[in-house]
Amino acid sequence: MAKETKKEKSEEKIYIIPLRREWEKVPRYKRAKKAVKAIKEFLVRHMKIYDRDLRKIKIGRWLNMHVWQRGIKKPPIKVKIKAVKEGEIIRAELAELPKKALKEEAKKKAKEEAAKKKPSKPELSKPEVKEEKKLEEKVEEKKEKKEEKPEETERPTTEEKEEERKKEVGKVEQGQGQEQKTPTEKIKKEGKDVIQEKDIEKKEKKVEEKAG
Repeated sequence: MAKETKKEKSEEKIYIIPLRREWEKVPRYKRAKKAVKAIKEFLVRHMKIYDRDLRKIKIGRWLNMHVWQRGIKKPPIKVKIKAVKEGEIIRAELAELPKKALKEEAKKKAKEEAAKKKPSKPELSKPEVKEEKKLEEKVEEKKEKKEEKPEETERPTTEEKEEERKKEVGKVEQGQGQEQKTPTEKIKKEGKDVIQEKDIEKKEKKVEEKAG
């Protein structure tokens, strides 16, 4: 039924699991689900999980993709897996990973190595952290003050502009009123002078008539 090769005592094993007999027991639209369940039942039985709890079997990403590759109606007839026992949990993955999976694993390893090589920042004690926070707050306050100063010297707002315009208009109107009053005053003065001259002439005539 299944070939078994032991690696690292009993922690890691490779199995070839037959699936056809199991998924033929159910209708076509349930075959892939039944294949996944058959893998779990096989591992529970052969990896010595005594309580038969299927939740302790974790199916890997690439194994799951392999089972569902051709859809729910056409799962594979058999599958070769690598099972690793970590305490009571068993992780199952394809024994022969595809090229895409190998590339992704290589990238992950490269990232992990790069992260290890980077120098980690020294951990600061609590008082040092507080001092750093205070300094950062002071720097931020200074920046805010610098930003507020140019705002004060910025261009006047629309309300201020309107008030200035009203003042200018009022001054202009006052000046125009004064200019309009001056010619009328001149005319009045001239009229008074003419009237006074006529009165003087009349008085002179009366004096001459009396004298004649």
